[in-house]
Parts: sequence; C-alpha cells; structure tokens
Amino acid sequence: MSDHMGARRTGASAVGRGGRRRGRRWALAGGTAAAVVALGAGGAGWLAYAKLSGNITPDRAAAAELARYAGQRPSPPVRGAQNILLIGSDSRAGHGNARYGRDGGSERSDTTILLHLSAGRRSATAVSLPRDLMVDVPGCRRRDDSRSEPAFTMFNSAFATGGSACTIRTVEKLTGIRVDHHVVVDFQGFRKMVDAVDGVRLCLPAPIHDTAARLKLPAGRVTLDGEQALGYVRARKSLGDGSDTERMDRQQRFLGALVNKVQSNGVLLNPVRLYPVLDAATSSLTTDPGLANLRGLYDLVRGLHDIPTEQVRFLTVPRESYVNDSNRDQLVESEARKLFDRLRRDAPVTVARKAPHSASDSHEKSDQDSYTQSDDYDEYLTDDGKPAGYRGAAASDPVSPAPTFRGNTAAEDLCG
Repeated sequence: MSDHMGARRTGASAVGRGGRRRGRRWALAGGTAAAVVALGAGGAGWLAYAKLSGNITPDRAAAAELARYAGQRPSPPVRGAQNILLIGSDSRAGHGNARYGRDGGSERSDTTILLHLSAGRRSATAVSLPRDLMVDVPGCRRRDDSRSEPAFTMFNSAFATGGSACTIRTVEKLTGIRVDHHVVVDFQGFRKMVDAVDGVRLCLPAPIHDTAARLKLPAGRVTLDGEQALGYVRARKSLGDGSDTERMDRQQRFLGALVNKVQSNGVLLNPVRLYPVLDAATSSLTTDPGLANLRGLYDLVRGLHDIPTEQVRFLTVPRESYVNDSNRDQLVESEARKLFDRLRRDAPVTVARKAPHSASDSHEKSDQDSYTQSDDYDEYLTDDGKPAGYRGAAASDPVSPAPTFRGNTAAEDLCG
C-alpha cells in the first residue's frame, strides 16, 4: 500500500517482483480449502481449479537469485512457524495501473510487510517496514543482468534495483529472519480483491477529502469499495500530519478490517461467493514458486481461519528520524532487535495504540529481554551476509515478558 499495495503479473522477477500472500490468508484461508473441495469435482470444476492456479505468476527469477545466496541466508524459522514478505508495488505497468500516475521506468516497494505466522497458527504478526528506512542493501542483480554495488540507502530502493529477491535479501540482512515465501500485489490487484469481497467497512475519525487520491468520505462508519480503499491506503499529504507513519497506521487498520470482513461474511464457506474472490486474488499475485498454485496456498493457510482477530497484530518496526536527514528513518536499535529476536524465536509480542516510549519500559528487564550490542547480538549478519553472533535464547530458557509495541489488532474498532 503506501503508494499502495500492488504489483502485477507482468515481469515479476528477482529484479521485478515477488510476492507471497495476497491481501490476506484470511480470504484465502479456509478459502482455498473450500476451493479445493468445491472446484475439484467434475470437469468444469477441474477447469476452474486449473484457471485459478494458472492465474498466479511464479517468481522463478527471484527463486534462482535467492538460491545463488543460499549459504548466506538466515536459518529457517522455528518448526511450524513461517515468515511471508508482502510487497506492494507502485508499478504503473499492466492493465489499468497507468491511471494512478506516470510510469517513471521503475517500480518501488512503497509498502512492505513482514508477516510472521506462529507455529500452531496461534497468532499472526504483520510488521510494516517503512519505505524511507535507511538500510544496507546488498549488491543485487538488476533487470539488465548487471550487478549493483552494496549501498546504504532507503529501503524501497532494493525493490527498484533488484526486485523481490533484492528486497528479501535486504530484509533478511536487516532482521536476521528467514523469509519463507513472498507475494507481490499491484494497484489493480488490490482494488479487485476489495471489490471481490463487496467492500470493506471501517470507521473514519474525521471526513476525508483528498483530490490527489480521488477520495471524498464522511466521518464515521463507511464501506469502501476497491477504488476508495486504494485511495485510502495511498493517501498521505492531505490526511493527518502527512507522514508515512500515519499512512502505515491507516494501512494496518484497513488490513485489520479486511480480516474481519473475510472472517464474518461467509465467503469462505460459500463456493458461489468464494470463486470470484479467489479469481481476483490469484490473478493479482506474483509469488515464489512454492505458492504459485492453489495447493501451495492452501498448505500455507489452511490452519489460519482459527486465529482469533485479537491475535492478528499489526505494527511498524520501531524507528526514529535518521540522524543525518529528518525525512528518512532509522531503526531504534534496541527495540527493533527485541522485536526481530522474538519473531525469530516465535515468542509472543503485544501491541497497543499507545505503547510505552520504550518497549522495555513496562516490563522488567531480563537476560532475554534487554539487548545491547554485547548481549544476544554481535551483528545480525557479517559483511558477507552470513549470520553472525546471534545467541538467541534456547527453548528451555524461561519465557520473558512479551514487550509491548505501538500497533493494533484486527479486533479493534476505532468507533467503539
């Protein structure tokens, strides 16, 4: 989202896209389960099943690029847990996307979310990564097959330079977390998915009139169609303080409302309503090869429908203004490391609309809960990209209190 949630079936590659997970499990969750049953019977059913699977664009170029660096990637997550990188591309390529602005010749990942699914599917944690976060981007393969030089630059330049593979390698270097799958969605894909579920209802604290986003909405409870939803998650300068922080907050609230909509409207149990949702969802996805079919998606999401909405959490990685440029971000190292470590260990985190200034302020510090450069990390990764110095808590270690980060859950209602 940010300049929204989007990517397209055109040109997904190590340098051009990836993307695992469509807007959400939540429409695909029991979704694909029902699809396999409902669409798998008879010749017409098989044709429908094949069409849905064929809609998905596999990102084989990214898979090949990641295989090239297999020895430098972090270790797999705790058994049963999974990490999915959701990438929203602002590409104007593809049918219908040119209307959202001029094509500058490249696409950026203005929205990137790291989604952690716990073992046993007890919870889901979605962490937004700001596009202006200053990070180390490794050398990556460009579209013309040349190689970029490693650089300390804005996070979203990774996608512009080397597509989904470069973004994944950047995220893994930044967090020390292994990305198992990825999904890329573009403007039209996002819009179609919202329309396929008959819109998403949320609560607006104030009226919105944004000419750039073509958005005019009253305060209070409103149901957004796909075009309105796209404007809502992309708008920035005319809403609030015009910051990316508020835009990411809006995106997270919208995703929470989408989770609620899909869980409550019966679409997952009704094949007639389910097919258009799946058709819209799959046709808008570029994914790693492991997810580029209904079976792959089903294997991933089949247990997700049991996650309570209060256990579906949204937050932004702890960050602050970059010391050399107030228009850029940098990590709040101690808090970000705490978050990354807990996700890596599949340990719980909590979110609140107004979290403590420091996540550890409201909890007793412990050996597992207070991190400095000399504690559980020497560095996330060495200069050559290999994991280094991480000595995370063993499974037998006592569980430390779950730190609280600023964020929200899918169960929250701003009008409530």
